[in-house]
Amino acid sequence: MAIGDVVGSEGCEFLRSNLPKLKKQYAIDLVVANGENSAEGNGITPFSARYLFDSGVDVITTGNHAFRRREVYSLFDEDENLLRPANLPEGTTPGVGICTLDTLKTKVVIINLMGTIFMESIDCPFKKADEILRNTDKNSIIIVDFHAEATSEKRALGFYLDGKVSAFFGTHTHVPTADEYILPNGTGYITDVGMTGVIDSTLGVKKDIIIKKLITKMPARFEYAKGKSKMDLIIFDIDEGTKKTTSLERLTIR
Repeated sequence: MAIGDVVGSEGCEFLRSNLPKLKKQYAIDLVVANGENSAEGNGITPFSARYLFDSGVDVITTGNHAFRRREVYSLFDEDENLLRPANLPEGTTPGVGICTLDTLKTKVVIINLMGTIFMESIDCPFKKADEILRNTDKNSIIIVDFHAEATSEKRALGFYLDGKVSAFFGTHTHVPTADEYILPNGTGYITDVGMTGVIDSTLGVKKDIIIKKLITKMPARFEYAKGKSKMDLIIFDIDEGTKKTTSLERLTIR
């Protein structure tokens, strides 16, 4: 199960109230959630990371807000299941962008990458993916969270990795796309999973703040919205023998 960007305390609480029963209902072996916005006020903190892990998330991926909160830096180094984009500079950024889990059935490798179009100038995600895959056990299930703005870049990397990875899902835009399908060579794909957070909001932020900012063109301090929430997610069913996706289902829990 891959869960879209978890936004603030409301998103964290909604995830906790729904994830256990979903894991049981769908017999989920592994849960990956993007948690880079899980802390109140943006970013991720040790508290919000632990909250997600304690709620049933196995691996937390992040993106451009990974290091927004200084207090989480050491946790990226200490917890191998908290990932930052692998194509950020090595040696100057805490943590790693890849982890391996043993589900007792098979090994699963999770790779976190970030896009470069309309984003930060970092290493090419295509080349970084190649580098990682050259050093990855080919008998593993491989899952990629690509945190990127441009849908074209997400689709391009998805096709580029088709047949090389088991599942590929996009995050960052907080809006779920209706293009989930199995690529020609067996990789389960979706451009963006969506968001876990308040429905009556602008990508999780209080809508009035965003509207005023867009009208006045003046800086504004973002505050996360409160209220009824949802959780966007996708479930990949992956064959342990072929390491290919056999089916996938996109859901929105309200």
